[in-house]
Amino acid sequence: MSTQAQSETEFEEPPGQPEERAAQSEGPAAQAGERAAQSEGPAAQAGEWAERPEELDDQPEELDEETRARRDAALRRVRKLGDPVLRTSAVAVERFDESLQAEVELMGRLMEDALGVGLAATQIGVLHRVLVYKAYADDQITTLVNPVLEWASEEREAAEEGCLSIPGVHVEVERAARVRVRALDPHGKELVVEAEGLPARVIQHEMDHLEGVLILDRISREARREAMRALREAREAAPV
Repeated sequence: MSTQAQSETEFEEPPGQPEERAAQSEGPAAQAGERAAQSEGPAAQAGEWAERPEELDDQPEELDEETRARRDAALRRVRKLGDPVLRTSAVAVERFDESLQAEVELMGRLMEDALGVGLAATQIGVLHRVLVYKAYADDQITTLVNPVLEWASEEREAAEEGCLSIPGVHVEVERAARVRVRALDPHGKELVVEAEGLPARVIQHEMDHLEGVLILDRISREARREAMRALREAREAAPV
């Protein structure tokens, strides 16, 4: 696992690659959107993400010593920008056994300890199409195995996002305001999730990870340069 911030030159990919990768991950949603252009319920405010960003990269002074220690321990297990696994597409889960149960339990625990609201299996080095999320403190952890984006609203919202794999960086990302996802639970039972606002954003963020797509792929080249500068500054400021 690489924990060193990359320079702007190191991060830059051949022209068009990040955008193409992000566009490919939206393919099924765009097609489904043509088939179903209606969704119930008002769109949530884009600012919701700012209230509880997916990754709380800055360590608040109010964190007690035990919470801070758990958070730091969890973050050490999360793969960081530069690790090839974050650019690898995950494969479908075929066996719903005790090993999978242990995997999703670990993911849920790491997500909560890291003070995040979502985590994909690739972020801990496991190439399974599995994600967990918990958009709000009072929610239960939801696990989606082999998720498929069936529909995404034409309405889009822009809001700031962070990522446990890119600590210290927050960028504005535009995503569909509402989505419908079909998946399996950890026991192989089929479920359909309809989400809007923050939960919809978290799901889309984590599904991107399963395709090797990062938030840096969904912003402009200039914004990526700024994000890389922020990442370097965060690394330099971190205690040795």
